[in-house]
Amino acid sequence: MEGEQLKIFDKNRNQIGVATREEVHRLGYWHETFHCWFISKESGTHYLYLQLRSNTKKDYPNLLDITAAGHLLSNETVPEGVREIKEEIGIDITFQELIPLGIIDYCLIRGDFKDRELANVFLYKSNKSFDDFILQEEEVAGIVKVEFNHFVELWFGKRETINIKGFEIKKDGKKFLIDENVGREKFVPHQINFYKTVIEKMKEQF
Repeated sequence: MEGEQLKIFDKNRNQIGVATREEVHRLGYWHETFHCWFISKESGTHYLYLQLRSNTKKDYPNLLDITAAGHLLSNETVPEGVREIKEEIGIDITFQELIPLGIIDYCLIRGDFKDRELANVFLYKSNKSFDDFILQEEEVAGIVKVEFNHFVELWFGKRETINIKGFEIKKDGKKFLIDENVGREKFVPHQINFYKTVIEKMKEQF
């Protein structure tokens, strides 16, 4: 995976070449990613679906993250990034079913890890149940949902914790139900402004 070839860009989003995934994160090149957030409406309430990253992941293990996301390879177009959804969580949908939320610049630097993304962000209005998700075990350990308004309040500083419900697949293959309260520390540490920007773009689609 570290040897995957990715397109790299300057700060003005002009492509300047190709580099390996390892080089991209070590040297801090801007690169393209694909993000898809699932949202549903149940009994008049919107819910946001999140993935629980596998505890074997090199980056941010066992933390909550975007429903499905990944890097766009150097030979891929943005629409082809829809493969990430099928690969990670087993939901087979077309690019045409997604609602584009735009390209959001995202930067996270932690020690020697420099992640500068041009995130192509999409929303999917889902009617799937938890039983529809088939997880790529080395990438995703579980799926949970949270009330969208509570998620908003968490990132806008109006509440300390939110309730998540869902499931996790343990190492022995057994499904463990999740029902707990979590704070920001349980999430991948994307910039708070990134979360806020995505939230505002989602609201425009309701």
